[in-house]
Amino acid sequence: MNAPDPTSHLEQSLHAARALVLADLVAGDVAEADVVSLVEDAVSHRRWWVEQWPEGAEFVAGLVAQDVQDALLEKYGRWPLCPACGSGDPHALDVEPELGTDPHWVCGKAGIVVAAVGSLGSVAR
Repeated sequence: MNAPDPTSHLEQSLHAARALVLADLVAGDVAEADVVSLVEDAVSHRRWWVEQWPEGAEFVAGLVAQDVQDALLEKYGRWPLCPACGSGDPHALDVEPELGTDPHWVCGKAGIVVAAVGSLGSVAR
């Protein structure tokens, strides 16, 4: 019997993370070429991370989302902006859990879950 190929699971996790974050970027109309490059950089960085800790593959989607969010903050500003709070200063959503499975975008100000990572397109603006 063949042993499972850990590279396959790792690559599936990375491809899924890339797809989820790209879907959220597309939903926010910010999926320009330079922003997509930030996603690729984050995925490359997390590939090394998950090769060192294969059990962390299930956490990679939330981590890539956070990495892209941090990179965007440095270059362009806050992303994704909270669609739930209609008044007050615009603020970004956070990824919760910071290190865990089933990551979601949450509004820390209102204390609500806005959408799963990869599902911002389903949120009414």
